[in-house]
Amino acid sequence: MPIYAYRCSACGHEREVLQKLSDALLTTCPECQGETLSKQLTAPGFQLKGNGWYATDFKGCPATGGEAKSEAAAEPPPCQGGSGACPSCA
Repeated sequence: MPIYAYRCSACGHEREVLQKLSDALLTTCPECQGETLSKQLTAPGFQLKGNGWYATDFKGCPATGGEAKSEAAAEPPPCQGGSGACPSCA
């Protein structure tokens, strides 16, 4: 069930309420008893952490715009430095 934030426009009282989606909106302020309680727009209460589901799970999928991984991509690139660190430079 989502948590909704309410604020009274008459007295400024703020309240958070755990409600079902099907529950009616609250309108009566518990502080001043006025009919001026309104639901506030708040940020969602979740965070995406870690490597990210899109970048790690669908990056190589052609259906989502990524490039398919080929066997050629698995091979290391040819040596560019000429420093003798790789077998082809030695």
